Amino acid sequence: MFDVIAFDADDTLWPNEHLYIMKREQFIEMLRPYADPDHIGQTLDQTEIANLRYYGYGIKSFALSMVETAVHLTNGRVSGDTIQAILQFSKEMRDHPVQVFAGVTAVLDELAPKHRLMIITKGDLFEQESKIARSGIADRFQYIEVVSEKEAETYDALLHKYGIAPSRFLMVGNSVRSDILPVVEIGGTAVHIPHTSTWAHEHVPHADRSGYTELAHISQLPGWLAARARGG
Repeated sequence: MFDVIAFDADDTLWPNEHLYIMKREQFIEMLRPYADPDHIGQTLDQTEIANLRYYGYGIKSFALSMVETAVHLTNGRVSGDTIQAILQFSKEMRDHPVQVFAGVTAVLDELAPKHRLMIITKGDLFEQESKIARSGIADRFQYIEVVSEKEAETYDALLHKYGIAPSRFLMVGNSVRSDILPVVEIGGTAVHIPHTSTWAHEHVPHADRSGYTELAHISQLPGWLAARARGG
């Protein structure tokens, strides 16, 4: 049914967003003397979104946005110790172990004999390559692509690169905005596996759910594929 099955990485194959949530909370606590916690969080979120066009996605972009937010909220009076603490946040996030979700390895091992497998992940190249290498599952994938953004044009270019017909392509991921809707737009098939900690920027509140399938857990993917192959 599908020649290639592609997977998103962060929060699809292994947890990631929880690290950002944890450091965001520590950052807010650190700046409490200067502003209301809700205002600190809102300002950081707005700064991070605005900085995507300059720094892209990932830990370094997050750290730079925290620094900018700290400078802004303290009217330039932020201490060197605070800046150092923010930099330490980013190092701790970078060094955090990569532990795949339960069931991921078994699913990949079941699918690999029948399909070419691919990772399509967006973010900082160095950061993403490091996580993939440390995940222990890199050898299950024939193709690994790190992209700066996931849009319809991105997927269209990747399918053209590998000679994959959209009708023979399946994308699996946790983000409706990045992993699902662009693939459906180009004529591919998408499976959404929600994750509790998906970044708010990736949510699409009123997405048409009729164009894709949603599964509760990645372990359900082989069964869904089998049922689809039978015409169920």
